[in-house]
Amino acid sequence: MTIQRQPGGQIRVALTGARGGYGRTLLAQLRSVPDMTPTVLVDPDVAGVRAMLADLGVADVAVVPDLGDIDWDVVDVLVEATGRVAAGVAYAEAAIAHGAHVVMVSKEVETVAGVALAAAAASAGVRYLPGDGDQPANLIRLVTWIERVGLEVVALGKSGEYDLVFDPATGTVTQVDEVVDAPGMADLLTLGDDVLATLDARAALVAHVKRRAAADHCELAVIAQYTGYTADRETLHYPVARTTELADVYATREDGGVITRPGSLDVFSMLRLPDEASFGGGVFVVVRTGDDETWRLLAGKGHVVSRDGRYACVFWPYHLMGVETPLTIAAAVEDTAPRRVPRQGSVLAGRTARALSAGTAFEVAGHHHEVEDVDPVLLSADDAPAGTAPFYLLGGTRLLRDVPAGHLITFDDLTGVDETGLRLFRAARAGR
Repeated sequence: MTIQRQPGGQIRVALTGARGGYGRTLLAQLRSVPDMTPTVLVDPDVAGVRAMLADLGVADVAVVPDLGDIDWDVVDVLVEATGRVAAGVAYAEAAIAHGAHVVMVSKEVETVAGVALAAAAASAGVRYLPGDGDQPANLIRLVTWIERVGLEVVALGKSGEYDLVFDPATGTVTQVDEVVDAPGMADLLTLGDDVLATLDARAALVAHVKRRAAADHCELAVIAQYTGYTADRETLHYPVARTTELADVYATREDGGVITRPGSLDVFSMLRLPDEASFGGGVFVVVRTGDDETWRLLAGKGHVVSRDGRYACVFWPYHLMGVETPLTIAAAVEDTAPRRVPRQGSVLAGRTARALSAGTAFEVAGHHHEVEDVDPVLLSADDAPAGTAPFYLLGGTRLLRDVPAGHLITFDDLTGVDETGLRLFRAARAGR
């Protein structure tokens, strides 16, 4: 039975993965939202969570280490932010069983089990929503209104997590702690007549910088499930581009851009100067313009329109993590979110980066949740064989046999696959 909030009462929030950065941003923001209160925080690092609460000046919140300690009688909404598939699925299933709504922040869980969990929530009469503040939910919101007003989507996506900052004074490009000499970038700060040639030249200058992340593919996979769009190519384009160039870069090939199939998902690496604003890991949609006069007017107001006037870019240059998530918590309780039912029309899979031997163990590790020696690829469901293993079910598995470089990993290649995740993923694929 769904828990009903009392009129005028507070929305009671449980948060898993509470010790992480997302948890901190949400808990800090909830202090300023009078009709919401955290009631249960879940994290193995109980002492760390309590220290964080003391730092935030938050009291009277239960802090527990795992699922078995949650009192569901004081929870209206679960915000799931562990980033771990097995744990996230267990928390979400328990919340649904106890009549609590689920705000899913763990994009890894979404790519494996989101479709099945959303169906389970609907059957139970509760809401299951991706969390505002992360790129999937933000882009889903943006493209929803783009579609509602009738604009034709050519490309949509996000910037990479970190910018490429070119300093003309030193001739270097910096991405967080990586610095490369790239004086030639000074001659490539505009697109020139040949967009693709300029993009190739920029990419060559930063070839030694790690710009691609599994998290990027993961976020796009979630967006694909909720919107039906998929990638133009499985490894993505990843152009090095400036914000003002996006409408030209993401034009179709016949108009000089990178897109071969309109309606494609992608990620770009933001190129900027030191004194320019970041894209903030934000989201964008490139559309066909239609009426020339309308878009000349909008271009005159500073909106990003391609040089030929055929394309425009609408963008939100931010993702503020838990600062935005109260919007989703409220939408879950009030049932005000747009109706989008996720489908398994795409698969986030893994290709081996090199030949691997039988017995090789796979673990999901690092800040961006990578799997060593495996490259993430985003495939349409039609291009993914029935036995394709999702990228985030590789954690904790081992290879049963030798596989060559470039091999698309399947369930038949693996032992130790999480049974619950496997069951939910297969159910989603069967029902697509």
